Amino acid sequence: MKPSSLRELYVEQLRDLYDAEQQIIKALPDMIEAATSEELKDGLNEHLEVTKTQATRLEQIFEKLGEKPKGEKCKGMQGVLQEGSDLVEDIDDTNVRDAAIIASAQRVEHYEMAGYGTARTYATQLGQDDAAQLLEETLEEEKEADEKLSQLAEEINVGANAGRNTKSEKAGASSKRRVA
Repeated sequence: MKPSSLRELYVEQLRDLYDAEQQIIKALPDMIEAATSEELKDGLNEHLEVTKTQATRLEQIFEKLGEKPKGEKCKGMQGVLQEGSDLVEDIDDTNVRDAAIIASAQRVEHYEMAGYGTARTYATQLGQDDAAQLLEETLEEEKEADEKLSQLAEEINVGANAGRNTKSEKAGASSKRRVA
């Protein structure tokens, strides 16, 4: 069904966010398992709990609206998560893998920030002040998660860069020597 009013669009966006949160709840344990940095694992575990709370907030909003949270699959989040999973599973170097996990997690956070900002604006326009407050709370949590990931990246990316003399670079260097 195509939305024909701002309220219908709002409900559709909330359903999209709810499905995205459900997908994240399922994906985070795999990211946690793939991570090697204890700080990254701890941060992802913490965000898993926060994500469950965010899904509960959305359920509260749906209840007040008299709507069901179930809807179509969030194809955007599905794509972001699949892209991240495909990237991470092919990386052997643990530091580089952790850096890739952070990059993937930040893409998730940015997607969510866009969605929550939009939904909050719709809630405000529709006079749904309680919902707007809940959506703003979640938006702030997503921003905090992104900030924490950025801080972790500063440390983890150094470790990933320290191993930059990969086999392909070594091969390139030795072939340059032969040519010269």
